[in-house]
Amino acid sequence: MPIIYYLILSAILFIIGVLGVLIRRNAIVVFMSLEMMFNAANLLFVAYAAYYQILTGQLFVFFVMTVAAADVAIGLALIVAIFRNKKNISVDDISSLKG
Repeated sequence: MPIIYYLILSAILFIIGVLGVLIRRNAIVVFMSLEMMFNAANLLFVAYAAYYQILTGQLFVFFVMTVAAADVAIGLALIVAIFRNKKNISVDDISSLKG
């Protein structure tokens, strides 16, 4: 299978993730969109690693998945804490926590 198919699929997933981050106002949907962007990058890393027969791309995927898991754990903990206080998880309402 040509690598261009992986490039196109990765670009489509990344664009959907960017649109989800920019358009949606629910914090959980924003986190899912971020994860979709991470997975699009991971797909590209693995595709290039398979195409060039090197393991560096798969090593990057391991680190990206580790950072994404930590990001989600901290982010969901913050979302739960905000929901307990505000009873809403809209991104617009979170900005009211500044002062």
